[in-house]
Amino acid sequence: MSRHPVLFVSHGAPDVLLNPGPTVATWAQLGAELPRPKAILVISAHWAAREPTVSTAATPDTIHDFGGFPPALYAMNYPAPGAPQLATRVRELLAAASLPNAQVPDRGLDHGAWIPLKAMYPAADVPVVQLALQPFAGPDWHRRIGAALRPLRDEGVLILASGAVTHNFGWLTWGTNSAPLAKSVAFADWVGDALDRDDRPALLDYRRLAPYGAEAHPSEEHLLPLFAALGAANPGEKPLRLEPEHTYGGLAMDAYLWQDASPTPFNPEH
Repeated sequence: MSRHPVLFVSHGAPDVLLNPGPTVATWAQLGAELPRPKAILVISAHWAAREPTVSTAATPDTIHDFGGFPPALYAMNYPAPGAPQLATRVRELLAAASLPNAQVPDRGLDHGAWIPLKAMYPAADVPVVQLALQPFAGPDWHRRIGAALRPLRDEGVLILASGAVTHNFGWLTWGTNSAPLAKSVAFADWVGDALDRDDRPALLDYRRLAPYGAEAHPSEEHLLPLFAALGAANPGEKPLRLEPEHTYGGLAMDAYLWQDASPTPFNPEH
């Protein structure tokens, strides 16, 4: 079996599915063209725990963890099965890397997970497990988690990190189709350049080195999944940057795909 890709997506505002544009089209193309996984491990910005924690739910609920959106969004469900065996394997790998870990029996799929998955795998027929992040543990901690989970790529598992390249509500222009905010573009481009160089020291120090680094993320939880994805990538393995759009002016919807030496690499030009 060839090594499975690692994918980071900016999941954006929950209503992205109600007004599907380039981002949703990109997710759908990824789901159609990437090697079909046996299961998916999601590391979402919207589940935090004291230590890395997996859900062993056999039938995870769809969590509508947002407010103020149209009723049609709350009517959506994503009835993918869980993957308790994958949850056990995740804990084994974390323990082997001397990382703490825990499990819960009933955590469902938050919108950081089911929003992109609903576009990627609309039949909801691929088992899904979520892993909680630790918002105050920092980038390198999450890089270590990703590195510990790297063997899953050789076991048919898609590691899907779901967060945001930029996440400052003060940058957003709700209800308008504004041009991309210059600050958002500058930060997103810096991240893209650093990933292209595989400059991990610079990325880990993004709050100091990147333009508008701390301003792009007043709190870090939405960028931490990117570091988990980076850890799951092999050193020197450069990602493909996908730049579908900016939404609400200040949300860069960039995605990054680490494909290693896939015999059929994803081609966004198709």
